Parts: sequence; C-alpha cells; structure tokens
Amino acid sequence: MITNIINNKPTKLFIFLNGFFIANAFITEVIGVKIFSLESTLGISPIKIPLFGNEFSFSLTAGVLLWPVVFIMTDIINEYYGERGVKFLSYLTVGLLAYAFFMYFIAIKLVPADWWIGSKAEQGVPNMQSAYAQIFGQGIAIILGSLVAFLIGQVVDVVIFHKIKKWSGEKYIWLRATGSTLVSQLIDSFVVLIIAFYLYPKYINDANGPAWAFARVMTICVGNYIYKFIVAVLLTPVIYIVHNWIEKYLGHDLATEMKQAALKE
Repeated sequence: MITNIINNKPTKLFIFLNGFFIANAFITEVIGVKIFSLESTLGISPIKIPLFGNEFSFSLTAGVLLWPVVFIMTDIINEYYGERGVKFLSYLTVGLLAYAFFMYFIAIKLVPADWWIGSKAEQGVPNMQSAYAQIFGQGIAIILGSLVAFLIGQVVDVVIFHKIKKWSGEKYIWLRATGSTLVSQLIDSFVVLIIAFYLYPKYINDANGPAWAFARVMTICVGNYIYKFIVAVLLTPVIYIVHNWIEKYLGHDLATEMKQAALKE
C-alpha cells in the first residue's frame, strides 16, 4: 500500500503541496503578530501619506513574507487538482489551525513556574508569562481572523480561477492565477486584520491590549494588499517556471490529463 502511494507521482505531489502549504500557514500565524516597516527594512525612509485620517506607510505583518509561497501553491493545486483538491486542503488547514488555536489557549492558561517568570529579566523581559501570553494570545486573534478570511478567500479564489479557466482553456495561466488571487486576497487582507487587531480585542478579549484604532488597521490592510498585488504581478514568470517543473516531473500526458480532470471537478 505505502509503496503504491510513494510511487504514485500525482499522490506524492499532492502530499508535498499540502504539507508545504500547511507548514507555511502555521508559520504565518505565528510570525504574523509582528508589524514591520518595509521601507526601513530596505534602508529607505518610510513614505508618509495621509489615509483614513491616519499616516500611511508600508507597515506590514511579518506573515506577508510567506505569501508568495502560498500564492504559488494555491495556483498549482487549483490547476492540477481542481476545486475538490482546494476545498480538501482548505478544510484540512482550517481544522489544524483551529486545533492550534485550542492548544495556544491551553498553553497560556498553564500556571508558570515561579523561577521562569523572571528568568529573562536581564535580557529586558521582566515577565515571561506576560510576554508569552502577548505573543501567543495575539496569535489566537490572528488564527481566528485567518480561519474566517481563509475560508472566504479560498472559496472566492477557486470559483474565479475555474471560471477563468473554463473560458480560457489552457491559455492565460497568468490571468487565472493572478486574477483569482488579487480578488481573494483583497478579501483576505482586510478580513484577517480587522478581526485580529480590531474586532477581537474590542468585542471578545482585550487581555492582550486594547483594539488598535480602526484607521490604523485599515492603513495596514491597504499596505498588505498593495504588497501582495505587486508581488503577484512580479511572480508571474515564476508561475510558468513552476508549471514547467511539474510538467517535467509528471510527464506531459499525465499533466494534461490531470489538468483536464481538474477542470471538470
């Protein structure tokens, strides 16, 4: 049984894509609590543009660093495994993220050892329990926002992707990949951050600090989406390269058969 699975190229590819996608989803949830300055990271002065009554600059969630990987993985699964493949991955990812949500909550509630609380005071962290709760507690808010945004975004993505593919056939890979992503990520970029940094702390639990000003959340949403928009366009050549790699791995006939089957899902 296991030999058949290992020797089956479409199955191996599906397992790899799912595993890599889910790993990146979890990493994104953990590192997404940090907001970084893109301009300062690149060594340039932050732009300062009035927006929503706030000052706009490219203050992004660290989770966007892995977004290019998610973008390419989603496109490949859409292309070769169809709507059922994407839905399977979406439901599996949401289930595992919900499990992580539960375990974060349990871990925060565990009573810390007395000596551990002040163990990093000399490194500038006077209370390790508070720091732990701040990071993983905020992570809970991000996971909650991500669960909602991910499901909505993935459904929108797969619907638009396959509508474009049914119209264009095998042509215009860039259009269906980039077009579906730009629409779905418009939803994702706003929903996840509004829930995580505004709605969750304001209406559910403010133990990790009060809700951010709505204007600030909106400016970060805009910055994240602009970043994703630019990256999606720049990654167009990479999409074709990855498709060529996969076609070589699967073989032309098998790859064509899988894409045609995916279109009928």
